[in-house]
This record gives sequence, structure tokens and C-alpha cells, in this order.
Amino acid sequence: MKRFTANPMTTLEYDWWWGKRVNDNVPMSSQENTRLIEEHLQVISSELEVKLEADKMRKGKNEAKEDLDGLKTDYKKLHLSMKTARLDARVREDALERDLLESQNEKVGLRSRVVELERSLHQYRSPNSAIELKASLNKIEELKGKIEELETA
Repeated sequence: MKRFTANPMTTLEYDWWWGKRVNDNVPMSSQENTRLIEEHLQVISSELEVKLEADKMRKGKNEAKEDLDGLKTDYKKLHLSMKTARLDARVREDALERDLLESQNEKVGLRSRVVELERSLHQYRSPNSAIELKASLNKIEELKGKIEELETA
């Protein structure tokens, strides 16, 4: 590598550059320099672009908010529908239980009525049969009397 001797005409920047160079003319890169170059190359957004981007973000936020509100409304409707369905099922179940209880009570009432009617039928048959038996006994007695008359005559 060639060595350059300092000349009173050279500047400090030139001396610094000369120390940094590698392979005669290619300066070595450092991370600091890279970061600075990237910062210089960044495009600075104009005020209008910033406002447009903010409006776009605001619109997206509003749309997301509307979607969320719609989903909340749908959820509330679904929840209410499920609650109503449960209530309807409960009301239906209560009505069926009430009907079953009424049917059971009616069945018990009908059974007691049947027992009562059988008892009254038996009571009515008993006196009738006694009356019929008495009538039959009377006829038998009359016939016995006639037979005796015929035998004696």
C-alpha cells in the first residue's frame, strides 16, 4: 500500500478519508454510516400524505367499529332468541306437566266414580234380587199349595 505523506495543503477530511480507504479507493463501511445513509434515504411524508393516511386509518377504524356493533347486535338477538326458546320450552313443559296432573286427577276421579257406581249397582241389585227371591219363594209356596190340593183332591 502506498503511503501518502501529509502535505500542508491537505485538509483534515482528506486525511480522514485516506485512512478509511481500503484497496486504494474503496472506503470501509461501518454500521453507523449505514444507519445514517438509511436515515437520509428515507422519504419524508408530506403533510397531505399524513392526513390522507390518517383519514384512511380513521375510515378503517369506523368500519371495524360498525362491524363490531353489528356483531354485538347479532349476538344480542341470538342470545335473546335462545333465551326465548328456553322460556318457550319451559312454558311448554309446564303446560304438559299441568295437563298430565289434570289427567291424573281426572283419572283418580273417574276411578272413584266407577267404584261408587259399582257399589250403587250392587246395592240396587241386592234388594231386587231379594225381592225377586221373595217373589220366587212366594210362587214356590203357591205351587206347593196347589200340588197339595191336587194330591188331596
